[in-house]
Amino acid sequence: MRISVVIPAHNEETLLPGALQAVLQQTLPPFEVIVVDNASTDRTREVAEALGVRVVYCARKGVAYARQAGLLAARGEWVAMTDADSLPLPTWLQSLAHRAEGAVALYGPLRFYGVSPWAGVVSEWGYRAFLNLMAFLGRPNLAGANMMVLKEAALKVGGFPEVEAREDVLLGWRLRQIGKVRYVPEALVLTSPRRLKGGWGRFLAQQLRNLLGDSRGYFGEDGGRER
Repeated sequence: MRISVVIPAHNEETLLPGALQAVLQQTLPPFEVIVVDNASTDRTREVAEALGVRVVYCARKGVAYARQAGLLAARGEWVAMTDADSLPLPTWLQSLAHRAEGAVALYGPLRFYGVSPWAGVVSEWGYRAFLNLMAFLGRPNLAGANMMVLKEAALKVGGFPEVEAREDVLLGWRLRQIGKVRYVPEALVLTSPRRLKGGWGRFLAQQLRNLLGDSRGYFGEDGGRER
């Protein structure tokens, strides 16, 4: 199985090295690692190149466009995605690959790092409960920080939609129309708590708006997400 790992990045010179080291140290080595430089104005590209990974430039700012650029550029049959502020566990790709047979997409849980032990536990198990509920309801909730898709299938349904947010979830809903979308509980990824800048209340309200389909203004006036 050839797995391309795609990491969209906009001005991520600080956090990107950690994400790349985590991906490069997988127990199942990726076929290739692609950083999509999404119109960065810092040293994102130089940082990625220094670690020997492939860099693809995407001039149109927005994480949906960056993810699509990475999907199109990938040379592996499978395309796994994580974010520049995220740290996949060493067995991440191995866990996804182990459950890939018969599926067109797979996804796993997330946990905040750099927070109190209590907040870390709440973030992980709260999210696991949410993912289990959505899977039970037949509405898989793919997250760009922890997902893998069969490239041929993803392109067949049009890839990532051009939206400000929920591009990952919407792609998952498209893919479930043509094949199996599988939740893999053991494929854990740690992610930064920067989404908590406004506090848990604001974060949860944003998630609810996102889930209900109202993503307007979700990531600021310019609609861009740093990844």
